[in-house]
Amino acid sequence: MSENNQPQFALQRIYIKDASFEAPNAPVVFTKEWKPEIKLDLNSGARKVDDTHYEVFVKVTVTATNEGETGFLVELVQAGLFAMANIPEQQLKPMLGAMCPNILFPYLRESVDAMVVKGGFPPLMLAPINFDALYQQKAAQEAKAAEGENAEQPTH
Repeated sequence: MSENNQPQFALQRIYIKDASFEAPNAPVVFTKEWKPEIKLDLNSGARKVDDTHYEVFVKVTVTATNEGETGFLVELVQAGLFAMANIPEQQLKPMLGAMCPNILFPYLRESVDAMVVKGGFPPLMLAPINFDALYQQKAAQEAKAAEGENAEQPTH
């Protein structure tokens, strides 16, 4: 990154940090009509790597059950290395919590779908996720929790 004071943002790399696919009831699961119930758990996070680099990740766990049996279980951590410099703190948090996960999610969707199809199941296209709304919701919850903690402090 150059030495000027302008805010700088660059995607350096997108990668799969961890991936797991299980089909514990194969091949029996393929002999039944496929009308799965899909359960999705999703979270994201970020960590500072050095003065100008941050690793951001989106982790998903998808469980498909069919007639009470697990059809498949996918766990995937899609990550990215982002270079950022001269970005004010109040802008950095939303970038790490919403903008970067929004960039990573299409790659996660494609990877999950590819794993499911290669596992012998019909395609699974995860619905888009609004990380901006999730970030705002989390920030509001944290502010409310901090407000509650401050209210509990005794005043002298």
